[in-house]
Amino acid sequence: MAKTNPGNFFEDFHVGQVLEHATPRTITEGDRALYGAIYPTRFAVPSSAAFAASVGLARHPVEELVAFHVAFGKTVPDVSLNAVANLGYAECRFHRPVHPGDTLRTRSEVIGLKQNSNGRSGVVYVRSTATDQEGRVALDWARWVMVHKRDPESPAPEAVVPELAPYVAAEDLVVPDGLDFTGYDTAAAGEPHRWADYEVGERIDHVDGVTLTEAEHMMATRLWQNTAKVHFNTEARPDGRRLVYGGHVISLARALSFNGLANAQLVAAINAGAHTAPAFAGDTVYAWSEVLDKAETAAPGVGALRLRLVATKGRDESMTLRGEDGKHAAGVLLDLDYWAFVPR
Repeated sequence: MAKTNPGNFFEDFHVGQVLEHATPRTITEGDRALYGAIYPTRFAVPSSAAFAASVGLARHPVEELVAFHVAFGKTVPDVSLNAVANLGYAECRFHRPVHPGDTLRTRSEVIGLKQNSNGRSGVVYVRSTATDQEGRVALDWARWVMVHKRDPESPAPEAVVPELAPYVAAEDLVVPDGLDFTGYDTAAAGEPHRWADYEVGERIDHVDGVTLTEAEHMMATRLWQNTAKVHFNTEARPDGRRLVYGGHVISLARALSFNGLANAQLVAAINAGAHTAPAFAGDTVYAWSEVLDKAETAAPGVGALRLRLVATKGRDESMTLRGEDGKHAAGVLLDLDYWAFVPR
């Protein structure tokens, strides 16, 4: 019996299948430091223990995307080791802040399957849940990924495409215990713009760009223990290029969004997300945002903004999302819809 794991291929999945992922991973201050070294992030809550305390948080959390990447990385050996590409996300909620010392483990359930028309691959839909050392849910999400078939001649399964909500309802957002923005220090945070200063439909060009490098994207992907072959092995793709992990682009765009959204302190949910084009080392990534919705919360001084975060290859000052044909415009790498908590 073979003792090595070649990963699951499309025909190895079935709807209802539950996958318990190895290995639990403890978050450390090193994760915070490395995240800041790889991405140009400056949000005050995860950067400053004193600032976090000043807004009512008993402990100093790491960025929500640290928890997302760690939890996501656990799923890769079982779900997407043989992936062609990760395609999208939906219904992601952050249930509680994650702190150094917390240990995350992840399980997934297969909720859909659809073979592609070429017969060589198919799309696998999973719902994943990450819990901490006390069994409390830290975050959960759905995603879909295109996976190679082991045998193109194997029969296609019955197509099951799950219905996923277009966005997380504002009333379902989980506000961290104790969060209180009534004494919020805009000078320390870096910008004066509060919830009332943003209008639905407003677009914000985040101006700055960062060029992707092989070393940084592979270091980041290793940090999250993501073992997908396409990110490391030049023999995994016909073009011989390493595909940049989509989460790397998400974190880079989120960090770039500080310029114009510095007070969007905490990511509350990811409503939907699509990696609309591949990214490679040498590409220079820019970002812009659109305000999609606004909501009040019961927490003192806390509002929520629903934002579309768009990452592009090269700067697009016109901030064009789609062409006349309805397809994403050339150069768009990421189309991410999320909620963030901001001071009112």
